[in-house]
Amino acid sequence: MTKPLLGCIADDFTGATDLASMLVRNGMRTVQLIGVPDARLAVPDADAVVVALKSRTAPVQQAVRDSLAALDWLRAAGCRQFFFKYCSTFDSTDEGNIGPVGEALMDALGSGFALACPAFPAKGRTVYQGHLFVGTALLNQSGMENRPLTPMRDANLVRVLGRQTRAPVGLVPFATVEQGAAAIRRALTALKEQGRRWAIVDAVTDAHLRAIGEAAAPHALVSGGSGLAIGLPDNFRRAGLLPPRTDPEALPDVQGLAAVIAGSCARTTQMQIGRARAHLPVLELDPLATPDADALARQATQWAAERLGTVPVVIAASALSDRVAALQARLGRDAAGALVEQALAGVAEALIRFGVRRLVVAGGETAEAVVTRLHVHSLRIGAEIDPGVPWTFAEGSFAPLLLALKSGNSGAPDFFLKAFAVLEGT
Repeated sequence: MTKPLLGCIADDFTGATDLASMLVRNGMRTVQLIGVPDARLAVPDADAVVVALKSRTAPVQQAVRDSLAALDWLRAAGCRQFFFKYCSTFDSTDEGNIGPVGEALMDALGSGFALACPAFPAKGRTVYQGHLFVGTALLNQSGMENRPLTPMRDANLVRVLGRQTRAPVGLVPFATVEQGAAAIRRALTALKEQGRRWAIVDAVTDAHLRAIGEAAAPHALVSGGSGLAIGLPDNFRRAGLLPPRTDPEALPDVQGLAAVIAGSCARTTQMQIGRARAHLPVLELDPLATPDADALARQATQWAAERLGTVPVVIAASALSDRVAALQARLGRDAAGALVEQALAGVAEALIRFGVRRLVVAGGETAEAVVTRLHVHSLRIGAEIDPGVPWTFAEGSFAPLLLALKSGNSGAPDFFLKAFAVLEGT
């Protein structure tokens, strides 16, 4: 049995899957655990373990407590290095949770210093001179500055992280990163000797991420977006700890009906629903018109029962920003989110009873609600559909199930069509 080398703590569910997919793509057999693992849970046979928490929008104290509990379990499992994963758009607030959680992990590990790099060039997320870009736009001009739960109105990551931490935050700039791993390592050491506890590290290409990963080989704790994981597996190979893997993405073959559940209101997901509409049956639920989770689930269940068959069905509770704002104004932000999550979790449970065994879920909060309702305790990570979004085999659910958990902003416009084609090899 393989003992895990890398232990990861992710602050949301789809982001955890994104990270796990990156590790699999780079040759590490990976299992994702749902929530803080029970002390009695057997250590998975894997090279890397990713613990998926719902800590991004949790109160700071809860986020810190859950993250430290996950770290305790991963340390007991024998992991040699630890990775704190957050969104490639550095989703946070001035109160946290990136800074407080990261510092708590540093303190627990006795490391005293960590780099932070949310860059993910494959998704258009780059960091230059400490500023986060989405495509060609600064983060605060990208359309994400008004996200309902984690608005990001400052693209200067040194400044954003500095408002959350006890010590000054440094920067490893583009010119240094361009020189490679040795130069990055020297810069990180210099910042630590100056009394900095954090360093934002620039990255605009995958080559930069590989160099940063190499520079971080001796660090107990690394933090960043999923993209940074591209550079970590090679460190274990160079140390002779990670053998060659011919099929790290292998999953059991599961046959059955197929469906998509979408709770994200992101523009990317809206486009994917629009593209699917020309090819698949699509139902768009309206929580503002029917603000009752059970009633929404019944609507969707009755609709799906008449259409499940040879093609996937798509059930969405997504909405444009004005509709979301109206629902939040009527019910309150938390209650509005819980309404959608509970409704779609109920839909997922019904779909499994109908024989759905291949399920795509769009939206981090929706994914958390679905895996909780289905009693999934872990996911074995398989083949990638689009960058950062793999198929997984759900362990613990009451039926064999292939799941793809997608963040709202992930995937190409044809993602909902492509996902099932990947399983068929077409």
